[in-house]
This record gives sequence, C-alpha cells and structure tokens, in this order.
Amino acid sequence: MPETTFSREEIQSLAQLSPFELKDKFIQLATAVQADKPGQKDTTARAMLNAGRGNPNWIATGPREAFHALGYFALDESRRVWTADNLGGMPEKKGIGHRFDSWVRRHPELPGVELLSACVEYALTRWPFDRDAFIHELTDAITGDNYPVPDRMLTHAEHIVRGYVGDELFDKRPPRGDLSLFATEGGTAAMCYVFDSLMKNGILRKGDKIALMTPVFTPYIEIPELDTFEFEVVNVSASLFAETGVRQWRYPEEEVAKLADPSVRLVCLVNPSNPPSLALSERVANQLRDIVATTNPNLLIVTDDVYGTFVPGFRSVAADLPRNTLLVYSYSKHYGCTGWRLGVIGLHDDNVIDEMIANFPQEQKDRLAERYGTLSLEPEKIRFIDRMVADSRSVALNHTAGLSLPQQVMMTLFSLFDLLDEGQAYKERIRETVRRRLGLLLEGAQMKIADDDGRAGYYIELDLLAEAERVHGKDFADFLEKNYEPVDPLFRLAEQTSVVLLNGGGFDGPEWSVRVSLANLDDLDYLKIGHHLREIFQDYATEWERAKAAG
Repeated sequence: MPETTFSREEIQSLAQLSPFELKDKFIQLATAVQADKPGQKDTTARAMLNAGRGNPNWIATGPREAFHALGYFALDESRRVWTADNLGGMPEKKGIGHRFDSWVRRHPELPGVELLSACVEYALTRWPFDRDAFIHELTDAITGDNYPVPDRMLTHAEHIVRGYVGDELFDKRPPRGDLSLFATEGGTAAMCYVFDSLMKNGILRKGDKIALMTPVFTPYIEIPELDTFEFEVVNVSASLFAETGVRQWRYPEEEVAKLADPSVRLVCLVNPSNPPSLALSERVANQLRDIVATTNPNLLIVTDDVYGTFVPGFRSVAADLPRNTLLVYSYSKHYGCTGWRLGVIGLHDDNVIDEMIANFPQEQKDRLAERYGTLSLEPEKIRFIDRMVADSRSVALNHTAGLSLPQQVMMTLFSLFDLLDEGQAYKERIRETVRRRLGLLLEGAQMKIADDDGRAGYYIELDLLAEAERVHGKDFADFLEKNYEPVDPLFRLAEQTSVVLLNGGGFDGPEWSVRVSLANLDDLDYLKIGHHLREIFQDYATEWERAKAAG
C-alpha cells in the first residue's frame, strides 16, 4: 500500500487534537469516495469500520420492554383519576399495589409485563418497601408529572441502585454504613459535578496537585488543564511489560508510591482502565489502602467504574476505601443505553470530604454558609453530596434539580433486571461477546497480549512500537520513531482501509499505541481490522527493508 497522502507536518498539526476530535478527521478519510471519473461511483469503495468510539452495538431489551409496560399501566392509572379526551390525572397512591397486581393478571400478553412483575416482586422481597409507596413511585415517575423529590434521587430508586452497586461493583461485600447516591445525566455529568463542587467548596483549589492513573479517559486529562482548575498533574503510569514487546498495562510499585506524597490532593482512575480495559490489581489496591492508612490519609479518590461489570469478581476501590472515594458509574456500556444518559455519583455517608468541610477555618465556613444559606437555616450541615446537587443547578435552582424521573425509572429497572437470573445471563452474554471479538482481532493482527484475569475486554490498547520491537527488533522500532509520526498508522488505516481507531497517546498512553473498541462492530469486522493492522505493519517493514538496502 502507498504511504498516506498527508505530510509529516500536517500529521503533527492534527495530532494536537483530542483523540475524539481527531477521530472525526479519520472518519472523513475513511468515508471519502475516489471516483475514476466525475460523477462515477467507485465500485471498490469499502464500508467504514469505525472501532474508535465505545458505543456498544447491543441493547438490553427486557428492561426496556418492562419500562414500556409500566408506561401503559401508568396511563391507565392516570385515566382512572381523570379522563377527558387527551387529558388525564396524576396517579393515586392509595391501593395502587392491588390495582397493579390486577392489571398484570389482565395483560399477560403485553411485552415486558412478566419481567416488570418479576422486578417489582424482587424489590419487595429484598427491601422492606411499602407496596403502594414503591409502585406509586415507579408509576408517578414514569409519568413524569412531578419534579424530582428528593432532588438527589428517588427514595426507592436509591435503595435499589445501592443494592445493584453493592452486588456488581462491591462483589456483594459492601462496606459498613450507607452509600448515598446522586442520579446524574450519565457519567460525563457526574465528572463535571464532582470537579465543580470540589472547587466550589474549597476542597480543591486552583493549582493544586492531583494525580491521574494513566492511560485514562481523555476528559480526565483535559479537565485539569482548563483555566478553571490549572491543576499540577502527576502521572501514575501503567508501564510494566510482561515480556519484550508485550505490555502488561500494570502499575509498578514506584509509580503508585507517588500518591504517598501528602501534597497530592486527589487521584483519578478509570477502573477497569480505559483504554487498556484492566481492573486494578489486588497488589495496587492494597498499596492504595496502605498509603491512605499512613502517609496520605486525606487523599481523595475519584474512581470511574463504568466497565466494572465486565470483570468477574470486580471490586471497586470505593468498597475498600469508602471514606476517601467518590464513585462514578454509568449504565451506558453494560445496557447499551448511551442515549438515556444514566449515571450516579456515590459517596459513603462517613467520608473525609464532609470531615474537611467541618474542620474549615471560620472564614471559609462563613463563605460556604452564604453560598448555601438559602437552602437551609443550618447550611453548615448540608452534606457534600447534597451540595453537589445544589451546585449542579447553580444553587438558586436547587428546587428544580435532579435527574428526570423517567430516566430514574429506567435506571431502576436496569438495576432490578441485573439482580434477576435473566440479568445475570445477559451479563455473561455481553462479556463473552467482547472476549470473542478480542480473539478475532488478535487472530487477524497476529499480535500478542498479556494474559490477565482482570481484563474487561471492552477496549484493547495495542502498542505498535512495542510490537515492532517484538517482531523485528529494536532497529525496526527506532526506524519507525525516526521517520514517522506516532499517529501515522491511524492515517494510513483510515485512508487506505477505511478503518477508524483512536490514538492511545491521546489517553496519556504510549504515543505509538492505538485504542480499539470491541463493543461497537460485528464480530467478523474485528478479524478484518486485525488483518488491516497487520497489512499496515508489513508496509512499514517493507519500507524499512527498502531503506536499509538503499543505505
């Protein structure tokens, strides 16, 4: 294949973009049609294979059917209260449990009604809910006829999602005490709210030192650089190798030891990681616990655990270090619901943030009392997680804060579905899907990765420079570094094979690494992508041999 049509200088310039913005350029290249004559369609044009973004190509159908079935029940309840053409009333709480049971018996043919009933009965068995109160919360919420009250999260929904988190992210061994939850518009909103409120409350200040466990989801790199924060960033790099040319994507002890410095106020990690897609090892989790127990007891940890459900036996840092950890979780990837925008922030009721605020100097307490004074006669008693809710609506609009109620119902049904046998079977199917796709990718690329029981497999990060050294030796790797930009392979892939991948360097990974999403294409597409990667790799080897012969 020929080299890319872009000059090295043009590639250098474009490489400054965020990987998600650079992806759009690759898509343009991958979809361009080269016609032999003006107006003539190119019959050799390839379909674009975009493995750049992590939007899965599966959805969880059962809980969505249950959601729509609940909607029909809610409309019947509305018409029961008031009927006039297209006008209905607000569902009534008294006796709604009995009416729901009767409605379920009368509509056995309705898609989703059986699962809806199973979800409701599971919840009533596991938690001491009043039947009318719980079913009314679901019914009124799916109708969307009220503001969210409580604004942070609906009462029954919080219990259920806490149970889901305990089972799926805490390995059914939650810490003592309660985890309070704030339902948010996906994990991205959760990230924004966390950083914003830490600043607004003086827990973090402009220019503070924070750490990132890298590679990491790009916004965690870019947010600290904004003029709002201007944090001093310490990278904790996953730089271990299993063997020459094969990265472990694991953290050396000396890298994690950087967090022992008390001047490091906060550390952000995605667990399992993005892009390497590996759960934090027990060794590193133990080292973190030791650091918090000794040299840096007030270290704040933000853990983004969106991919945790893809690793059997996953256990979040928030389970072992509950006092220090803010948990961010999104339902998007597991349930194929990126468009629903469903996420939560979790914070243990006994936490160092509330402790820090309580110990602030009086001047700082007075400033915060003025900020939150319209919400309570005792603003100093407002917990940090509730301050985040207020800050999400600039405090003044706190009375209209909260995730939309139909979204909270969908989140609740996703959670209940997972806790049933049907949800556990679904989880195994999607885990097997990404594992199968990873195998096909590696078969096509003929590349080697480290064996790891903690692999989620939602993404894979492949270090092309390390692979070059493994296959052809260090001289070949040096040739690539000297003569090409690290993103050159991605330009070639897009331009010559219509394959779109993301540059791993944009995630603070190795500059020559690429991220492949294993979630959003058909299985055999990954075999094709692997073949194309191998072809591009062979092109570089041919150019190297040619250069050696000419020299």
